[in-house]
Amino acid sequence: MTPDESGPVETTITWNEESKKKNENGGVVGGEDGNSRRRKVDNSDNNGDNEMKSDNRRPSVNVIEEKNVGMDCEKIKFEPQVKWLDLSGLLFVHLGCIYGLYLLVLSRSFKNYIWLFFSIYASGFGITAGVHRLWSHRAYKANYPLQLLLLILFTISGQRDVYAWVLDHRVHHKYTETDADPHNAKRGFMFSHVGWIFLTPHPDVVEKRIQADMRDLESDPLIMWHKKYYIPLFLALAVALPVIVPIYLWNEPLWTSFWINFNVRYAITLNIAFFVNSVAHIWGQRPYDKYINSADNVSVSIAALGEGWHNYHHVFPYDYKAGELGNYTFNPTTGFIDFFAKIGWAWDRKFVSTEMVSRRKKRTGDGSKTPVWGWGDKDMPKEDYAELSSQH
Repeated sequence: MTPDESGPVETTITWNEESKKKNENGGVVGGEDGNSRRRKVDNSDNNGDNEMKSDNRRPSVNVIEEKNVGMDCEKIKFEPQVKWLDLSGLLFVHLGCIYGLYLLVLSRSFKNYIWLFFSIYASGFGITAGVHRLWSHRAYKANYPLQLLLLILFTISGQRDVYAWVLDHRVHHKYTETDADPHNAKRGFMFSHVGWIFLTPHPDVVEKRIQADMRDLESDPLIMWHKKYYIPLFLALAVALPVIVPIYLWNEPLWTSFWINFNVRYAITLNIAFFVNSVAHIWGQRPYDKYINSADNVSVSIAALGEGWHNYHHVFPYDYKAGELGNYTFNPTTGFIDFFAKIGWAWDRKFVSTEMVSRRKKRTGDGSKTPVWGWGDKDMPKEDYAELSSQH
């Protein structure tokens, strides 16, 4: 089974002057003018570059045909290229995880199990409450100490810098399950789970990354600092810190601690996050919008700290709870945010009413819907925006 189970993707690209200018600086490059032309979009992706960076690199495509009917357009067959550095990194993490599990069993130390569980789920709150609900969807507000805490926890998880993660997630919500979706579930389970990490992105992904509204993060000094210094922060917090703690506290050998607390921890953390992109877009219930693939999946919710109520979340991405049903047992991230709200570190928690849910069901009943990435999206329904604004 290949990561891209659907094979080469055929698509039609329409070019305008603005997109041509943007793509000259890193996107897909257009060809010469004329009524009938052929173009070949070059693959300039350097396989030594890491996808963890938020650069907009050019994917590889082969032109099938092109017809000009009043505008520049072309039909292409997109053939993703493997980014070998990213693939090598993933293989190292996962193969090392197998060896680390072997060492974990041999160690017979209950402390290793406790630390492994704690480090996985503590850093998980940096993903769920931090980069996801706070920075991607602006579903609530947080003071600087809470932002700093979430930034540290997210960095321990090792899932790219905040800016890059938010960029892809907003594009994912805005263009879900289209060619512009970075981890489009319609291209198969393996692609949406992990293949999108080590394959060059579709041209539509590149274009929508350029167009995404990221002004809120670009004006945030903390986020831009994290983006600038992500590599040393990753080495210090995602690699060194989890490994050093067992060595210092209970004299765990460096060799054992590294394979357990880097490889095992990192592989488990990655795959829990990947399950939201894959499993929760394939299996589960769709009570809020039957026209989209994202589904409410209880198992994913338990594993991912409440992120599995995915049909609800794609319908109401600006709800800080990311789910209508379920208590803190199935959505501990909501409890995490509520705790910090009680001590004054979090506020302006946006949530939808039963009336808003009913209105949305009526809209999706006839198939009409406009996806939004979260609070602040210009395509939010006016009545929803007004009701949410009146909560505070």
